[in-house]
Amino acid sequence: RLPSSTGVYLLGPGLRESPVLEEAKMLPEYFADHGYLTRGAGKVYHGGGNQETFQAYGPRGNAGPLPPVGEKINYKQGHRLWDWGAFPDSDDKMPDVAVAEWAAEQLQAERDRPLFLAVGFNRPHVPLYAPQKWFDMQAPLDEIVLPDVLDDDRADLPAYGRRLTAGFPAPRHDWMVEQKQWKEAVRAYLATISFVDAQVGRVLDALDRSGRTGNTVVVLLSDHGFHLGEKQRWAKRSLWEESTKVPLIIAGPGIEPGRRCSQPAGLIDLYPTLAEHCGLKDPGGLDGASLSPQLKDVDTERGPAITTWWVGNHAVRTQRYRYIRYADGSEELYDHRADPHEWHNLVGRPEHAKTIARLRKHLPAADHPALKSNTALGVAPEDHAFFGVRK
Repeated sequence: RLPSSTGVYLLGPGLRESPVLEEAKMLPEYFADHGYLTRGAGKVYHGGGNQETFQAYGPRGNAGPLPPVGEKINYKQGHRLWDWGAFPDSDDKMPDVAVAEWAAEQLQAERDRPLFLAVGFNRPHVPLYAPQKWFDMQAPLDEIVLPDVLDDDRADLPAYGRRLTAGFPAPRHDWMVEQKQWKEAVRAYLATISFVDAQVGRVLDALDRSGRTGNTVVVLLSDHGFHLGEKQRWAKRSLWEESTKVPLIIAGPGIEPGRRCSQPAGLIDLYPTLAEHCGLKDPGGLDGASLSPQLKDVDTERGPAITTWWVGNHAVRTQRYRYIRYADGSEELYDHRADPHEWHNLVGRPEHAKTIARLRKHLPAADHPALKSNTALGVAPEDHAFFGVRK
């Protein structure tokens, strides 16, 4: 279900606290109802509650380890999670390693029923920490390739969009440039990618050793994207491409390997996709649409993907366009054929009026009021300066 359907827009409250979801079947519950063993570990459901939707749960994983208070490496100020550099001194101190090892054990265990396994790795996430050996795999600092950034990129944004993406708790881009930390942070991000790739490899190697690769569907995904200076921004919390585009790889029986699909899709589509591909009946009541047609033919067209960031702020992504509408009615439009970096907001140009009118029709018909949250960053955005939007 989309946030606009449930009222769960932030890190909390728990999903069951939404009146819409009180009786809903979560994905692992649905597979359990159809005879599957269900297991989970790590950063699933953001690593907090809702583990009860699995029959068994392994290590929860977390952002740690963290240096002692006051001993951050490169970003001395700000939120404790915002830092980057080589830390700790060995892989066995990284929680993701324990998650990978536990997942490998589940895959190789004897069982008489099919298995649904969700494995959530924390990296690549702030703090951008990994042991030194993963940094040594990257290019030297002076050879790190930085993303393309337009100096006045934010000049054509509506005021609401500028305030919503102003920064906090991430460092501001001008600080990263002035303090010569841009390449340091990008290199750290790459190091965490190499580290987590190795943990994914542990899980896939265990699957191969189990002898069950031929009848297993594997889905690799991320929960969100990440700005590394693009649009003069760091972290997530935007409706632009860098925040909302994630890797999505599906492999398994009946899926031709090596094919790429350029049709828009959302993570909301995975529930119906997995249910259909595994031969389960239609769950019903879902906002997503199955990707099974695209798994059979990558050129099969489908509708746009919708992303929401707080009440009334939505992005509509088609193959060609990204259209954004904010809660105050202001808008952005980008043509990815001509402008893959989303540098030029086309709103206000008469030749694009019909395109905007067509894309508006895909916005959610209504926005569920936000539920009161119980997380540190989960109170209403208008109550927090880091959202920059006040009533």
